[in-house]
Amino acid sequence: GMPEMQRWNNADIVYNFTDNREEIAFTFRDADPSSYSRLKMSTLGLLELSTWVPTTPGWKNFWISSINPCDMYEECGPYSYCDTNTLPMCNCIKGFDPMNSDEWNSKDGSSGCVRRTPLSCKEKEFVQLKKMKLPDTTEVTVDRIVGVEECQNRCITDCNCTAFANVIRNGGLGCVIWTRKLQDM
Repeated sequence: GMPEMQRWNNADIVYNFTDNREEIAFTFRDADPSSYSRLKMSTLGLLELSTWVPTTPGWKNFWISSINPCDMYEECGPYSYCDTNTLPMCNCIKGFDPMNSDEWNSKDGSSGCVRRTPLSCKEKEFVQLKKMKLPDTTEVTVDRIVGVEECQNRCITDCNCTAFANVIRNGGLGCVIWTRKLQDM
């Protein structure tokens, strides 16, 4: 999710992103064995890449992640999404209203949104959201060999399903299903 990391390869830092059946991992190393680098999360939630400068001596920041407020975890509450191009930045998904209107009107979207009509197991309507960051995937069901049509059918037949997404890989196969609140979009 951070395309600006592409420039790391030009700085003798080799990184690897692994995503397979056994693991999802990010690793990096210095191409120069006499060089030292570290990657840390700051108290502000920023990812910082620093390199050791022996002549100073000390750590010098080489790269710091962007300070886009929408990159902060759960900037907006459940069933809402963050968009820096709108005021306020937090927006309810279509079919949802702010949970706390007073907070929402004062530009605080942390309480999120609630469904206007209760979720019905008999009639499911889906709103397609494009160009969105997927919600938190802490508690999801993933099937790497199912296409989008089968993914949608599985969601429709599960009364607890709140959303589904096609994971574009292996020729369009892959399915993620959410059965809890949609958070951190």
